[in-house]
Amino acid sequence: MRVVALAGGIGGAKLAHGLALAAVTASPPHELTVVVNTADDLELHGLHVSPDLDTVMYTLAGVADRERGWGLAQETWQASEMLAAYGAETWFRLGDRDLATHLVRSERLGRGERLTVVTAALASALGVGTRLLPMSDQPVRTKVGTDAGWFDFQEWFVRRGQRDEVRELRIEGLADARPTPEVLAAVRSADAIVLAPSNPFLSIGPILGLPGMADAVREAGAPVVAVSPIVGGTALKGPADRMLRSLGGEASAAGIARHYAQRHPGILDGLVIDDADAAQASDIEALGLRLLVTGTVMRDDADRERLARETLEFAVGLRPR
Repeated sequence: MRVVALAGGIGGAKLAHGLALAAVTASPPHELTVVVNTADDLELHGLHVSPDLDTVMYTLAGVADRERGWGLAQETWQASEMLAAYGAETWFRLGDRDLATHLVRSERLGRGERLTVVTAALASALGVGTRLLPMSDQPVRTKVGTDAGWFDFQEWFVRRGQRDEVRELRIEGLADARPTPEVLAAVRSADAIVLAPSNPFLSIGPILGLPGMADAVREAGAPVVAVSPIVGGTALKGPADRMLRSLGGEASAAGIARHYAQRHPGILDGLVIDDADAAQASDIEALGLRLLVTGTVMRDDADRERLARETLEFAVGLRPR
């Protein structure tokens, strides 16, 4: 079975890992491709940093810091300390080992290589067997509008600690960017497409917002299911719950269903929600979606693989379009 996951952030990385675990133990093994958001990329100290790509890559490689959810395990910070000594801004800290990733990426991009090719090389060097694809080779950047003004996404997210309520989002470069040929080929040949429990505005939204991408997903003929990032009215990580409220929605599993129905009509066939949100089943099914109610909190590898297996079984059980 050919599986494509759209992902970003910690929740997306966890489910991608679960799908990878499920893929290698399936008989025959699944072919898994993970398409990752790049709209939160940034240029820092002259380097191209891809936070979502790296979070997913490090998680799949088994070298991620599980306590923080991002970055590398057993990281040190001497380079950041030296940058601070020179008076450089260090609100976005790069660990010493993580720095090597950005140096190699930036050098190869500077030679004219595509981000897709560079990502494949980095992932291969770390022993990642899953195919990892950036959503686009063209630069796309999320801007966050607040009462205090507009900010680059990482400045709002990291430097300002997400303290400003989000009033509006703008994704610069999106109209001129395109999904890569590799992304489109993976989607068009997929047997199941999974939208990870990632922020629907910041991670999944930019991927589906690429010109031609949503149509490719709708026309693929594969069942498309999403895993809700909201459990009991709260996002387990990140600002998805607050953004759902501030941008006119509802921070709930049903709110996630309505978000996709309104912003990306016809995309979803089914939604996976947590047991804590079972009472919202009828509201979600009224939107024309099939529903799987199960435990969606991924505390360990066993949870990740179980949720991935259940999600895929749910997906393949849905009638093809």
